[in-house]
Amino acid sequence: MPKRKATQETTEAVPAEPRRRSNRLQKLEDDGSEVASSKETNKPTNPPTKKNSNNSEHALKKETPKVEDEPPAKKSRSGKQEVAAAGATEQTPATVKKSIPKKDLSASSSSSSSAITTSAPTSQERNYWLLKAEPESRFENGVDVKFSIDDLAAKTEPEPWDGIRNYAARNNLRAMKKGDLAFFYHSNCKEPGIVGIMEIVKEHSPDLSAHNPKAPYYDPKSSPQDPKWSVVHVTFHEKFKVPIGLKELKEMGAKGMPLENMQMIRQSRLSVSKVGREEWEFLIKIAEDKAKKE
Repeated sequence: MPKRKATQETTEAVPAEPRRRSNRLQKLEDDGSEVASSKETNKPTNPPTKKNSNNSEHALKKETPKVEDEPPAKKSRSGKQEVAAAGATEQTPATVKKSIPKKDLSASSSSSSSAITTSAPTSQERNYWLLKAEPESRFENGVDVKFSIDDLAAKTEPEPWDGIRNYAARNNLRAMKKGDLAFFYHSNCKEPGIVGIMEIVKEHSPDLSAHNPKAPYYDPKSSPQDPKWSVVHVTFHEKFKVPIGLKELKEMGAKGMPLENMQMIRQSRLSVSKVGREEWEFLIKIAEDKAKKE
């Protein structure tokens, strides 16, 4: 039988001291039961609440993106930050990329392509010419105008091709481009003909010798303010082992021959003339064949 129940039934028969002790024990038991009951009462009825709260917060975080995770707005090419129009939603990075004008991109590509076109001309773009000079002494205005291909080969700097006082020849000079090639032709001598090749290294500029009264080809009608004549600068390229003489050129320039339309043949007094591509290649082969026979 439980101890606590027997004590309640025999209360008057038990002496005072033991009764007090029983009351104390009962109080302790009651206190213990109250503590246990209090613990049960204070114990959370729904422990998973915190876990559920965390889950809901986690779900909320998934639904609402963090502000700090969004990338900063990109800058336009002018250095100013792009912003959305009033009332519009914020642009995503993909939208910002689409907002860059296409013409800016094409402009950058065109600038690089223009850098490419400034290089030296290829064989398909190059033009060809023939320039005459006098290898034997002749004085003009007290100055010897002698100049041969050997004189050009001895130069350490580009040589100005000056003294041109014919409009057709001057126009040919002005049409020359850097990188063009020209035949060096010995003129007004015992054995005239093509003797080598030179290269155009600087395009036309005013011929200052025309303004000098002491120069061999001084022109009083030309002035620095309104120059009439031009020069190009050339460098030595090659000397032929065997020249192509004037007599051969005339034979190859007869009707039905490869050089029948060559400007130098048709306008023999022109000191600067144009050479066609086919004419150039034909004459180069002639020079190579003549060199092999030596």
